[in-house]
Amino acid sequence: MTEDKNMNPEDLKTEEAATEENPVETLEEETNEVESSEEHTEEKVENTVDMKELFRKKKEMLESIKKLENENSALKDRLARISAEYDNYRKRTQKEKEGIYADSIVDVVKELLPVLDNLEMSLKVEAQDVEALKKGVSMTLAQFHDSLQKLKVTEISTETPFDPNLHEAVMHVEDPSYTEKEIVDVFLKGYQREEKIIRYSVVKVAN
Repeated sequence: MTEDKNMNPEDLKTEEAATEENPVETLEEETNEVESSEEHTEEKVENTVDMKELFRKKKEMLESIKKLENENSALKDRLARISAEYDNYRKRTQKEKEGIYADSIVDVVKELLPVLDNLEMSLKVEAQDVEALKKGVSMTLAQFHDSLQKLKVTEISTETPFDPNLHEAVMHVEDPSYTEKEIVDVFLKGYQREEKIIRYSVVKVAN
């Protein structure tokens, strides 16, 4: 600073005193400036770290999405294969079921055809008497029962007490000469194949 030669010495001292800063205040200001600079630097470092972490998480997220998309695609392919296999299985079993049903009908008819043949032949024969006719019918009936036996079809017994699982009661009578639930008359014979009921016995039950 250029000193003014005409300035009063007292004024010069005052100006010098005024221009001289308080050492404590100057130190504080410098310290604040350094701290502010350090905080700014730390903030930049933190921001840089945060960005790196953000990019890392973004990369992980993209990898997870890609992995899930691959798994989803694999599951879709597997579901499509299972669906196609099930459809083929359903068609195959339906065809097999129809085949079994057709074969069962063929087996039944094959067993009954001889009975039909004998009945047709009996109509061509001129019976000399009723007894001869009855004998022919009896033989045909025996052949029919034999065919049913081969098919595992049996007649439902009516010698036992009334059983709603086997018999169908269409009449009821109160008679002390019969026991409770005794079958006193059979209107229509019933048949079953093993445990499967083909037709219930239609009966009259006492008491």
